Amino acid sequence: MNKGMKVSDRLQSVPMSGIRKMFDLAKPDSINLGLGEPDLEPPAEAIRAMAKAAEEGKNKYSPTAGIPELRDAVAARYARYNPDLKGKNVIITPSGSTALLEISQAFIDPGDEVLVPSPGFVIYAPHAKLAGGVPVEYRLTEGDFQPDIDYIQSKITSRTKMIVVNNPANPTGGVLSEENRNALADIAKDKGIMILSDEVYDSFIYEGKHSSFLPYLDRAVVAGGFSKMMAVTGWRLGFAFADEECMDALIKMQYHVCASPSMPGMYGVLGALPGIDPYIENARKVYKARRDLITKRINEIEGMSLIPPRGAFYAFPSYDMDMPSQDLANELVKAGLICTPGSAFGTFGERHLRFSYAASEEKIDKGMDILADTVRKIRGGRI
Repeated sequence: MNKGMKVSDRLQSVPMSGIRKMFDLAKPDSINLGLGEPDLEPPAEAIRAMAKAAEEGKNKYSPTAGIPELRDAVAARYARYNPDLKGKNVIITPSGSTALLEISQAFIDPGDEVLVPSPGFVIYAPHAKLAGGVPVEYRLTEGDFQPDIDYIQSKITSRTKMIVVNNPANPTGGVLSEENRNALADIAKDKGIMILSDEVYDSFIYEGKHSSFLPYLDRAVVAGGFSKMMAVTGWRLGFAFADEECMDALIKMQYHVCASPSMPGMYGVLGALPGIDPYIENARKVYKARRDLITKRINEIEGMSLIPPRGAFYAFPSYDMDMPSQDLANELVKAGLICTPGSAFGTFGERHLRFSYAASEEKIDKGMDILADTVRKIRGGRI
């Protein structure tokens, strides 16, 4: 390789996703409970509206922040959490992941410390690093997976710029309590720290309620997305909320990332968004039944334990075997079951596995058969 083509140090400092690594090891006929991708069909209204937009010539660049009609519709939908929301508080992004990247690039300077949840989604720490920041893990409480407020306070320094919160959470399925949401908002205000709240799974809460950071846009930026809400992961469309000053920075950042999001895709989600509630209610019912099934199956396995996740569509059980989660995940993939080792989600994810139940009950049952058999063999010393 020409020395001028050397990969940047900042990119080399970030590992490849532990989720994707497992797919390289898998057999073609494996049961895939490793990827958080809904198997439901999108709303018919979304597909029709996207096709209609494309046929009518809406295939050009849009405004950098997205079409005004969709910005207004997103603001109207989420006004339940903050009645002052307007379209000017919304930016439409090419995926929720892009929203998270743009927020980190817009607000993190080299040397800034970013508190990230552990266990937490695999891109939070890399995004901080790619912006020149320093990710610092904070612990979640065992079982209900709430942010450990005392632990967070012990990690705050003069260089702390941002606290990342994920609610409902990937990989744990934890749902943030209102008490802890308020405590984090108070810390942000008292210390002059920004909250980045990833709320992409807000549609899927099975017990309790969603405690959004939208009432706190004076100290928080909130990211969301349509991929999970409408089962359109391939459309790559997300959004973010911010106050006007932060929004100016995000729009500037987005211009340099992608110029604008997909025009037909935006019209597609716009066509479905006003009447989306029945679709989401059905999806929630389907995922809850799958949640109950995978919880029952896991808790029947000696040495494994799972408190029913209250949101998203991930199970994050613990196990008592004396082996790293990567080794256990490797044994499972050899046996035909793809999952993700807990260590992929940070230091405090060890001794856990992540399973996605955004798959059919038949696949969940087959996957749990493989899990039960593999764990039984390991405990019996046959692996």
